[in-house]
Amino acid sequence: MTEKFWQTKSLSEMTRSEWESLCDGCAKCCLHKFIDDEDTTEETELMPTTHINEGEQMSYSNIACYLLNDKSCQCTQYDKRTKLVPDCVQLTQDNLDAIFFMPPSCTYRRLKEGRGIPSWHPLLHKGKKTAMHKAGMSVRGKIVKDSEVDIDFFEDYIVSWPLNDID
Repeated sequence: MTEKFWQTKSLSEMTRSEWESLCDGCAKCCLHKFIDDEDTTEETELMPTTHINEGEQMSYSNIACYLLNDKSCQCTQYDKRTKLVPDCVQLTQDNLDAIFFMPPSCTYRRLKEGRGIPSWHPLLHKGKKTAMHKAGMSVRGKIVKDSEVDIDFFEDYIVSWPLNDID
């Protein structure tokens, strides 16, 4: 059996196309996340952050970016996403250490933590996402768009399923 590039290379050694192919396409990174802490004010409540402080807890919601296609779990404006949504973070080999909000099932996070690629990953299924969707690891069928909800009621949309991980 031939070794796969993710078994022989570190994340920093991968080519751009190898790096991009690691994205499992689950779209959990497109979900809005909220940090709950006592110092949050009305002005800072919905502001983006680049870190999480000790004592703070991050909560995932089932509110997804309006650019997400909820059937394919792909961004409808992938090449323009960071211009259209300034808070959208482009994950790279250079900023992987600073991205604290990736869910436990994220293949980038799994490889960084030495846990390997999950059995449902499209790379192991001829590029198809069927196994991922069947395993419940994507956002398909579980989200509402941020353009369709009142963000003042975000507490009503907090969910724990994005934290699920298997194998």
